[in-house]
This record gives sequence, structure tokens and C-alpha cells, in this order.
Amino acid sequence: MNKYMLGGLALLLLLASAVLWMLRPGPQRTEGSAAPDFALQDQDGRTHRLGDYAGRWLVLYFYPRDDTPGCTREACRFRDDIGVLGKLNAAVVGISVDDTRSHASFARKYRLPFPLLSDPDGRTAAAYDSLLNLGLVRFARRHTFIIAPNGRIAARFSKVDPARHAQHVAHALQVLQQADMPQPTLQPGQ
Repeated sequence: MNKYMLGGLALLLLLASAVLWMLRPGPQRTEGSAAPDFALQDQDGRTHRLGDYAGRWLVLYFYPRDDTPGCTREACRFRDDIGVLGKLNAAVVGISVDDTRSHASFARKYRLPFPLLSDPDGRTAAAYDSLLNLGLVRFARRHTFIIAPNGRIAARFSKVDPARHAQHVAHALQVLQQADMPQPTLQPGQ
């Protein structure tokens, strides 16, 4: 009996180790590094590339699945705050491993005014260190990147609260843009 229990415990520990190894975070893209390029189709079949957003700020958010509670909450918050983000010269783009048909249904159902890009093989999510691959099942981790107009990662959010995330992103954009603004130089006597 003890021999079977020890064998079962050893198997359980081995399985737990394998799961933890698959869940480990990869090397993270850091602020200041070049954002990986992508070419992905949106819910309307149009291809989007990183270069399409050159010269403006890009909020690139990865999410696990269309039409799930947390992902819906996050997408709707971005929808509701799209005006604030637009005033900050920022485009919003969502990415998951769901197909374009699923994205079209999700975007239509919640009237999402921004592209949802399909990354069916997870290659773009992996390039951004945002893919969770469990063998037969894989999905994007809930990560967000603010990409500066020069194509570099300006901020990374690895811990995301879907209910307040859009507000955090807007605040971060304001801070980044203020820090990037050239300061006026004063002439002597001014």
C-alpha cells in the first residue's frame, strides 16, 4: 500500500513540476526594447502590421479568449475609454489566438471600435512573451504593451485588472507623453 502511495505521490509531483515549468514566464520584453513586428488579420479580414502605427502611440493588449467574462470586461473598458485614448494619440489593438470569425462576433456583440487581431499560431503572442502554451491548449496571457511612436516598448503591464486596466493605460500614456515632451529652455534674464 505504501509503495503505491509513494509512487502516486512521485507521479503527482512530476506532473505538478511539468505544469509549473509550462506556466513559467519567459524572458520579458523590457521597456526601451524594439517592439516585435507582426502581420495579423483583424475581424474584418484586413492585415495590420506594427508599421501601420508608426508615428503614434499604440496600446497593444493580449487577452485569452473572446466573449469570456474578464476579456469582455477589459474590451468594453477600452471601448468606453476610446475617446480618452484617442485624445492621447493612441490606437488600441487587441490580440488573441481566436480566429477572425470569433473576433468578428465578439466585436459586433459589444460594438468594439478597434481591431481585434487573430494570432492563431500564437507566434506574435510568443514574440511578446505573452503566450501560455499547455501543449494541446494555448492562449494569450493578459498582458498589455504601450508602444511609442518610434516603435519601442514604452510600458508593459503583466498584472492586469480588466475592470480598471483602460484607466491605468490612459494614465501611463499621459505620464509617458509628459516625460517625452521637450522642456522649454529659458534665456538668461527670463
